[in-house]
Amino acid sequence: MRSGKKTEDKPPIVIESKPLYKTLARVALPIALQSLITSSLNLLDNLMVGSLGEVELAAVGLSTQLFFIHQGVMFGFSSGSAAFMAQFWGKQDVQSIRKVTGFAIMVCFSISLLFFLPAFFAPDRVLRLFTDIPEVIDIGKDFVRIAAVSFLTLGITYPVSASLRTTQQTSLPMKISAAIFSVNTFLGFTLIFGNFGAPALGVKGAAIATATARLLELSLYFYVIFGRKNLLAGKPEDFFGWRKPLVVKILVTATPVIINETMWSLGMATYNAAYGRMGVTEFAAIQASNTLNTLFILAIFSLGDALLILVGQRIGMGQMDYAFALAKRLLRIGLGIGIISGSLLILTSQFIIRLFSFTPAGQRYALLIICIYGIFMPLKVYSGLNIVGTLRCGGDTRVAMCLEVGSVWLIGVPLVFLGALYLKFPIYFVVLMAQTEEIVKFCLCRKRFLSRKWLNNLIHDI
Repeated sequence: MRSGKKTEDKPPIVIESKPLYKTLARVALPIALQSLITSSLNLLDNLMVGSLGEVELAAVGLSTQLFFIHQGVMFGFSSGSAAFMAQFWGKQDVQSIRKVTGFAIMVCFSISLLFFLPAFFAPDRVLRLFTDIPEVIDIGKDFVRIAAVSFLTLGITYPVSASLRTTQQTSLPMKISAAIFSVNTFLGFTLIFGNFGAPALGVKGAAIATATARLLELSLYFYVIFGRKNLLAGKPEDFFGWRKPLVVKILVTATPVIINETMWSLGMATYNAAYGRMGVTEFAAIQASNTLNTLFILAIFSLGDALLILVGQRIGMGQMDYAFALAKRLLRIGLGIGIISGSLLILTSQFIIRLFSFTPAGQRYALLIICIYGIFMPLKVYSGLNIVGTLRCGGDTRVAMCLEVGSVWLIGVPLVFLGALYLKFPIYFVVLMAQTEEIVKFCLCRKRFLSRKWLNNLIHDI
């Protein structure tokens, strides 16, 4: 029998739009600008190298695949650690944030060494993992060896940047990225083409510019955390002395994220390995298209970082209902932005693609690929915000890993290899086949979000 008591429904959580948009502007906008600057840097590099020819563009594109995988791993551990930083920030426990940052630096730098060694000592073997075109390998190996220093610098700058964003000091990483953009662009323009009396080094010049800019970036981040006053700044010893329960929880939570990002990056690299065997023109088209697509995607995913920070804070404060309502609101905003950005991507594609030195066939391939990316962008953005933002901020990283890795390796990779290497479909149709994974991932991500099973307090017993 039912009880005679009437259960009163909880009043709905009201999230006022004006304060929310103000907070998003303060937190997400600098992150978006930082991502936009980083993406623009890659775009300008590809434009400068692409003006040398399709072979040079393909060489740099394939050379950066190992760097792409490495950045995925760095982002993975930094993102997993950021969930703890966000929840500690909800409790205003800055000292614990420093400890998490220090541990993340140690792990990321150790992993970076594993990438640096083969890239520096055997770059040609690294490139053979992605292509069998001799001229591409010959041009690309010097780029890989010189730019390998980026592995070591990013192993430090990624975790520090994550901690600065989590403590809502988002303008600092943005300013550093702007400085690096300026240096890299100037050096690239100088060394690639031999301007201002410098030798014309081509692809090798692009690598020198990248390595120099990354070293400068590292020095600026060291200055921020050790040489000036901010919430994170402290003495070196403040970042060490990790408690065992904290280390164990970070590893348990962050390891699935590392696996997630590593396997996703490997999946994208596998896509490119298949594309790279379709021909130089085809791969040059996919490289240019991916660069332009990433320009939009990374800026949008800054909302995912903001979601992790803002919702993670509420979870750390024990406000689970508010955290769910806030995440729901932010996901709706993200979906709307995805629709607008996908449309803009399609509308601007013709203008940007003309900046590359493409053959008519390469230009047509690139335009069709970009249209496909634009159509699927809303689904991609929604799923990305769920995985990067909602699921990770609550420590639901194993499920996030299964969703991301499963969709790429069980759906995307088999379809790409089937279409590219066996059925010999045109490059744009193969890309369309790969986008099938986004439909499946969207449905599963939405189901997991609505279940609320991702809402977990990670720091309550630390």
